[in-house]
Amino acid sequence: MRSELFDALPDGTDVHRWTLERDGVRVRVLTYGGILQTVEVPDREGARDGIVLGFPDLASYLAHPEPYLGALVGRYANRIASGRFPLGERTHELAQNNGRNALHGGELGFDKRVWDAEAVGEHVLRLTRVSPDGEEGYPGRLEVSTTYALEEGGVLRISYEAVTDAPTVVNLTNHSYWNLGGPGSGNAAGSHEVRIDAGHVTAVDDELIPTGEVAAVDGTRFDFRESRKVGPGYDHNYVLDKGVTETPVEVAELHDPASGRVLTVATTEPGLQLYTSDGFDATVPYAPGDGIALETQHFPDSPNRPEFPSTVLRPGEVYRSQTVYGFGLRG
Repeated sequence: MRSELFDALPDGTDVHRWTLERDGVRVRVLTYGGILQTVEVPDREGARDGIVLGFPDLASYLAHPEPYLGALVGRYANRIASGRFPLGERTHELAQNNGRNALHGGELGFDKRVWDAEAVGEHVLRLTRVSPDGEEGYPGRLEVSTTYALEEGGVLRISYEAVTDAPTVVNLTNHSYWNLGGPGSGNAAGSHEVRIDAGHVTAVDDELIPTGEVAAVDGTRFDFRESRKVGPGYDHNYVLDKGVTETPVEVAELHDPASGRVLTVATTEPGLQLYTSDGFDATVPYAPGDGIALETQHFPDSPNRPEFPSTVLRPGEVYRSQTVYGFGLRG
């Protein structure tokens, strides 16, 4: 593992890039936003290309923050309705940075912070930061740790832990967009196939806020229980059949027939957000559909939905979550 100075923020804060390499897989992580800048794996011909969308320089990440390319998002990934939620005897007010709703931790969420970094062994990078009480409206001082571990066989494991000194809500994920065809290969949503082990989705309104209905995928375009071409028009949370688990369970697979590359996703989380990057516009140097996000998470708006799995973290408890990405070939 090696570290290098990547650049500096306008206020002079240094941003470093860490490189992990093992068994033919190379991963690069930035301390700014905990961004997974590159994941490079071979295709069936042995050519190694990057398979996540990213930028070559810090200036581009600062100029194009909205897609959250490769970033660690929190304190709460996905949406919270009307930018508020009740906890205890208080209603906490958040930044409304997605219309009238809160999205991905607010205006200055974890994706826009510089994390402390240290190597833990040859192939494990640990990122840490303290989110102070009241940051972006969230209660409690939250100590967060995220590790990127490149394991035997080139398997990438992302592990999250957090503790708090006051009741709060936590929902962390990595917001990478995958294109298994590599740079310049075009529309992933139009060419890739996906399988998701979920018989239900959380139904949403026009603002992509859950209505409370957990809708069956039978006979709908949301049914990916058998692998098929993705297509456009998805920004939806899948209710994984396995539920919350203590150890990661494989829940999804992405396949690019042209390159032969296969991505598997295993997680402890109960939900997976499938987003086909339809929101990419002229402000982003990528076209709609160029990347597919598979965000492992708890459900959107859970702090306002007591019927959903809880995202509340209390003093004395430890938030833990893991997601494992495996890389392979087919055909």
